[in-house]
Amino acid sequence: MTVQENWREAVSEVWALFKETDERLDRRIKETDDRFKETEERIKETNKNIKELSGLFTSQWGKMVEALVEPTALKLFQERGIQVNYTYRRVEAQVSGETMELDLLLENRDEVVVIEVKSTLQVSDVRDFLGTLKQFPDFFPRYQGYRVYGGVAGLDVEENADKFAYRQGLFVLSATRDGVAQIKNDADFHPKDFGWD
Repeated sequence: MTVQENWREAVSEVWALFKETDERLDRRIKETDDRFKETEERIKETNKNIKELSGLFTSQWGKMVEALVEPTALKLFQERGIQVNYTYRRVEAQVSGETMELDLLLENRDEVVVIEVKSTLQVSDVRDFLGTLKQFPDFFPRYQGYRVYGGVAGLDVEENADKFAYRQGLFVLSATRDGVAQIKNDADFHPKDFGWD
């Protein structure tokens, strides 16, 4: 065998090794990509499950706070001179395919109090609720001519949401851990009427 033939054979063997190594590397990369995709799917599934559990937990907390506020709500507002005598929990209305759900609604013959209940009350919750009150007449036209007051309730309050709500003319209720609800607004507070203009 000549030097040139030996050289070609050696080069051929080296190329075969490169090709084999390349193929192994490609397989490993594909396996790794498949594992990453599988892991990514598992992470997405885990995140979905955590979100569902968190929603369930938050929902249950919210229901607990509602249960703390509802029994004393009539009395609390009657003591403030708003003689409501009916309480409705989880009131819902649909208009043009849109839905509005209210946590608590108290009423008498000419006044209605709409209360938003959160386990943790934040400024964004108050802003959202103000939007709800703005749309209230569209979803509940039966209360046309009523004075419409709003209130927010929470077990915990963040970002001074209670002070923000107060400045917006909302009643602020706190549900304490010992099962007592109270209106935190002072005697100088004058609630805003969110009824029809």
